[in-house]
Order: sequence, then structure tokens, then C-alpha cells
Amino acid sequence: MTGTPAHKKSLTRRNVLVAGAGAVAAAGVGGTLAAGAFADEDKSTPSAESCYRLTSETTEGPYYIDADKLRQDITEDKDGVPLVLRLRVIDAETCRPLRDAAVDIWHCDALGIYSGYESLSTGGGGGGGGGTPPTGMPSGAPTDLPSGAPTGEPPSGAPSGGPGGGTGGGIHEEPTDDERYLRGTWRTDSSGHVTFRTIFPGWYRGRCVHIHTKVHVGGKWTEAGYEGGTTCHTGQFFFAEEAVLAVAEVAPYSTSTTERTTLTEDTIYDGSGTAGGLLKLTYGRKNIAKGVVGSITVGVDPGATHTGT
Repeated sequence: MTGTPAHKKSLTRRNVLVAGAGAVAAAGVGGTLAAGAFADEDKSTPSAESCYRLTSETTEGPYYIDADKLRQDITEDKDGVPLVLRLRVIDAETCRPLRDAAVDIWHCDALGIYSGYESLSTGGGGGGGGGTPPTGMPSGAPTDLPSGAPTGEPPSGAPSGGPGGGTGGGIHEEPTDDERYLRGTWRTDSSGHVTFRTIFPGWYRGRCVHIHTKVHVGGKWTEAGYEGGTTCHTGQFFFAEEAVLAVAEVAPYSTSTTERTTLTEDTIYDGSGTAGGLLKLTYGRKNIAKGVVGSITVGVDPGATHTGT
């Protein structure tokens, strides 16, 4: 939110219009479980366990775009299991809710493709853009293989951690297209709550299923968007293996040809459960395709700066 280079200012959230966002949020995405989730938000006070625990900070990753649309429904036309994401943002020291904070979320689609970076994404599956194996690949074993161990340092600009990178980190990449599905920003209410409607994310090589997030505070909401402030939290939300395995049986996830990294194999999830970003999931055990509700309390230090870069 801050420190944006002058040549990028035209792309920032400051120039995104709020008009029409409420109407978009009211639109449904299908699925009886997900459809009524906005009306059933939990307004309860955080438990003692939720307080005095900072949610883990993580890397931003290479595919963050600060021009996210101000909206609660970020699905657009993407296919997948409906997901309602209920977040509550609190001051981890005082347990007080953070009102009017700006919360970003962004994630890949059901086949591991990120909007804005479709040509760089390496998900795979029938009908998945950006993840289709190239044609005309050479056959047979390569000849003249190099011998000996490699020397020297890797190139300084080599990307890592995005789809195909495998570490969850990586240098920020400039967008390669104008798509912005499965990305959005919304404000927390007086109780610190914010709810998004999206789809269950897919996976790509080297990373478990996850959603990226940022929390911005100290800024000002105007007719033009959210101005100023600082980023007090950069993190990721994670999904229990049981739910991921169930979703993997549902189209279009079932068409993925990408090897999946499990939660315990992931290099970003720290294994600390809720404090590490692990979502509480609610869904029909016999029919997850109807929709999933994910919830979590995010404990932050509003006086800190965590850009994740």
C-alpha cells in the first residue's frame, strides 16, 4: 500500500472505483451452503486462544497485484467448488477488532492458474489455460549431457516460489495479462469481520493448496478506493488434507495433471495450526461439491509493517 514507485501509481488501489461493489457482493455463486453464508456471519467475540497470538507472517510471493478490485465476490466465471471465506481481524495483543482495515486475498484457480500471470502459471489439466503441456516436445534421451557438478551462483533474477518455483517465495513478477479473477479487496466491519465469496483453490507444482492475504491499516476509504496506510500483515491460508482430497475428486480439479504437494510437505506452512493460517472448514462430508465455508481469526500487530517482500 505504501512505497509504490511513481511509474506504478496508476495501477494501485487508490484508482479503483468502489461503485457497484455492493451489487457484485450480493450475487450468488451457486451451492446451497455457500449461498447463505454472508447472512450467517459469526459475530462472536474471539476466544482466549485467539488472543495474544500473532498469525504467522509469510512471503508475498511473486504474483501480488496492488490494483485488486474492491469486491467481496471474486469468483467471476471460474469453475470450482464454492468457497465462502470468513475472516476476523483483531489486534493480537488487545483482542480488539480492527475496524475498516483493507484485506486483500488472491489465489490460483482450480487448475493452478493465477490471473494476471496465466502465461507464467504451471498448473495442468483438461481445459486449463496456461497449464497445457506444449506440443512438439523432443523425444528420446538427450545427448551430450554435461559432466561434473555445477559451479557458481544461480542467476540473481531467477524467479522462485510461484507456480513451478516450489518455495513459496520469489521476486515479484510484473503481470503478463489483464485478467483479475480470484483477486479482491474489502473492508472489515465494526467487529473486524470480512467475508469473501470465491472457489476452493487448486494446486501447482511445489506448493500445497493456499490463499494469499494482506491486511492494510491506517489508510482512508474514499470514493476512489483505499488510500495510504501500511501493510501490517502478509500471510497465507491453508486447507486440511481431508478437504483437499475430497475436492480433488470433483471436476475440474479431477482433471489436473499436476503432482500435488501436501500440507506437511509445504515449505511455507509452519505446522502451527490456526496460528499458521490453517482454516477451520465446514462442508458436507458426502458432497463437498455443494460448497465449503472456511473461517479463521487473524491476529495482527497494527503497528508493525510486514510487506512480505
